[in-house]
Amino acid sequence: MANPFDAMGGMGNMLGGLQQQMRQMQAEAERVEVEGSAAGGKVRVRMNGTQEVVAVHIDPSVLADAELAEDLVRAATNDAVRRSKDAVQGNLRDVAARMGLPPGMLGL
Repeated sequence: MANPFDAMGGMGNMLGGLQQQMRQMQAEAERVEVEGSAAGGKVRVRMNGTQEVVAVHIDPSVLADAELAEDLVRAATNDAVRRSKDAVQGNLRDVAARMGLPPGMLGL
């Protein structure tokens, strides 16, 4: 009769490996940087894969109109968020493929 704990040990090893992969994906997401922009690059927001803003650039020419500057910062930030999510999703697909997991397994 097979020892049921052998199967549990194998499953535990698999879960431990999955946890390691998840930590690696988190670290990779933090290293990913994307840039969103508005008004032809007059406002740029750089963000990492965990959607933390790393840098903001505002061309002085848009600062004369505070409402316009606010709208452009919002638009550039939203653009950066979209790009960041796309980059992270691409990385998740790559990791899932390397692990031999079906795409839906990681919520893709």
